[in-house]
Amino acid sequence: MEAKKILIIIGIISLIVIGFFYVYLNALGSAWIINKPDKRPFFVTSKPIIIKKILLPKGTKIIYEKQYFWEKYEQKELLNEKNITSIYFREGTTINWGGVPITSIVKFFNSEMKGFSVTADFDKLNENKKTQFSNLWLSCNNNLGITVKNTNDWSFNKKNILDVESCGVNNQRYFEKDKNQQRFLDDLYNELMLIKD
Repeated sequence: MEAKKILIIIGIISLIVIGFFYVYLNALGSAWIINKPDKRPFFVTSKPIIIKKILLPKGTKIIYEKQYFWEKYEQKELLNEKNITSIYFREGTTINWGGVPITSIVKFFNSEMKGFSVTADFDKLNENKKTQFSNLWLSCNNNLGITVKNTNDWSFNKKNILDVESCGVNNQRYFEKDKNQQRFLDDLYNELMLIKD
């Protein structure tokens, strides 16, 4: 009888240890994945396809949040669109976003913020296509942070865009008391709203 109790206790302890080990591996995997974006699941488009309401060209790399620690990196099929963390266009390829050629779109890291950052390639912007919006964006020459209503829409949809959250590290909505930063971001947002869809 005593031996049976000991075996049951050992069995329970073993299950707890296995459970903790599983949680630890998942946590370790998640931390590793956050620091190594190239180790996340990704899919490369073999033809033009609409994702997040954007027509993506062939060769676009779509990166997803890692859901399971055994998940393979390169996917043969598209995964769930809601788990997309970033979209990178093939080198030398851009799409038009607000009249500006962009090379990537990356979801905000902070899950409490609904939006994404867009990266421009101003070398590919024709002189005759420049606008006050593109000039302001170029003046901070960095990623543009956009907050949106619907996170399933990363297109240049002015009805979905709530605000310009940031333009590089020197212009952030976070610094509410800095009037110059706030004015610059207000100007960017107002000029963005004047761009024709």
